This record gives sequence, structure tokens and C-alpha cells, in this order.
Amino acid sequence: MAEMSPFRSALEAAVNARHSRLNPFTEQWVKGELSRAQLGAWAAQHYQYVSQFPRWCATVYGTCRDPDARDFLLENIIEEESGTKHVDLLIRFAEACGVSRAEVESTPQLPTTRGLTAWSFEMSHQPFHIAAAGLLVGLESQVPGIYKRTLPPLKTHYGFTDHEVEFFAIHIEADEVHGERGYQIVERHCTTPAMQAEAIEAVRQATEMRWQYMTGLHRAWVLKEEL
Repeated sequence: MAEMSPFRSALEAAVNARHSRLNPFTEQWVKGELSRAQLGAWAAQHYQYVSQFPRWCATVYGTCRDPDARDFLLENIIEEESGTKHVDLLIRFAEACGVSRAEVESTPQLPTTRGLTAWSFEMSHQPFHIAAAGLLVGLESQVPGIYKRTLPPLKTHYGFTDHEVEFFAIHIEADEVHGERGYQIVERHCTTPAMQAEAIEAVRQATEMRWQYMTGLHRAWVLKEEL
């Protein structure tokens, strides 16, 4: 196995410094301390974020000059949008929690959810190496680490079926591949120390935005704060 570059190490360190697998909301989930209503509220908020992700990838795709990176972005978009859409799997989980499709699609964003979606939209319009670092490394590469913790208790603690939690299972495998490709693309495109610094900062911001989004869920649905 090739030795990890200092830049790759710095990217991974930026992800792990604020990884949402350790967020208080995730911890409550893993311990089996959330209700189905709270899990349904998460699904409705998460829909507001993930339903837009393919369009952000498409924005990055439109300005990307690297054929290999374009292929990867297109694969990502097709995987999300073709056949049984990933957001439909999320809605299936929401419905198992007692939240209807109409409620999921029309739910207002919490301010922290709005912060994450607005940041992601802005990031998709940044120069390619920054956008790829923020969206693919900072956000998408976190998913397997989060869902590897949250999927098992959905069946053992909460009693969901494999069919109801397919959204989580499919993203563990898919986003492990996506995350690694994202790292490779960012490494290849950040050819100067300045570009590397910009990419690391984009990752740092991404992890902070996702953390704040998760913290907003914890504050709203566990601590019952008014946001």
C-alpha cells in the first residue's frame, strides 16, 4: 500500500476533527434513546439536504474540465437519481417512522439545516478543487462512518426491517467508494500549497456545517429548544 501523502493526512485529519459520527444526536440514536417521531423528524430534515445533493454535483460537473472527475460526478448523480431514487428510500424510512411523503417534502428547514444547504449551494459554485473538497471529502466521505453506527440500532433497538432501512445500508457501501474517489480527485487537482490549503479549509467548513446541522436536530428534537 502506498504511503499516505501529508496532504491526504491533513484532509483526513480535517474530517475527523469534527466528524458527525460523534455528534450528540448520533450518540442518542446509537443508544436507542430516540423515538420514532424523532427519527422521522430527522428524515424530513435530511431530505431537505440530500434531495439537493445531485444538483450540487451537477453544478460542479458543468464547470469541471477533468474527464475522470466528470465521470465520477455523473456516476454519483445517476446513482442518486435513476431507478429507485435514494431519496425515495429515505422517504420509505420516514413513512416507517410515521411521517408521510407529503410531510417530508413540505417540512420547513430548521435554521441549521438551512445553513448546511445554503453552504453546499455556495460551495458548488466555487473553483473545482474547492467544491470537490467541500462536497465530496468534507460531506460525502463522512456518510459511511455515520451510518455504520446508526444502522445497527435501527434494527436491534428500534425494530425496523431491512426493507425500511435500505437507505442507510446502500449508502455505507456506495459512499465508501465515493469518499475514496473524492480524496483521489482532490489530491490530483490540488497541485500547489495554496490550493491544498484552500481544500483543507473547505473540508474544515464542511465538517463544521454538518456538525451544526446535526446539533440543530439535537437541540430541536431532544433538548426541545426553540430554534
